[in-house]
Amino acid sequence: MAESSRHHARELVLQAMYASEVGEVDAEASLDGLIDASTLGLRHAEFARGLLGQVLQYGEEADQTIRELAEHWQLERIATIDRLILRLAMTELRVLPDTPVKVVLNEAIELAKTYSTGQSSAFVNGILDQFIRRGEGMTGTPD
Repeated sequence: MAESSRHHARELVLQAMYASEVGEVDAEASLDGLIDASTLGLRHAEFARGLLGQVLQYGEEADQTIRELAEHWQLERIATIDRLILRLAMTELRVLPDTPVKVVLNEAIELAKTYSTGQSSAFVNGILDQFIRRGEGMTGTPD
């Protein structure tokens, strides 16, 4: 149950990020509304709020890393949802060292399978694999 609750928390964070990106709404307010409408428990709601806060803080840094790793792709040409999934996973890898790398990678791939195209999971996996190989996200602290 804990795994699915954290997964659900990540889904809500992604939905709030997407609403903010395309609808120009406040991501934190959007997340609060999504949490209120969900069955997420208090512990996982706090995980979601903390994760979103970190994503908002390190989003530009993650975008720069995506630009570097996505050779032959301009950031603006990457599907919004894929970019947000990458931003979410890179932030979690950098600042939440208690979550195993394999879990973050698997969660990102599952989010891509659920919310994006058939090819997106391979794209997300490839970018995150490069990110991990560079040694980023292994210490849990941002550069």
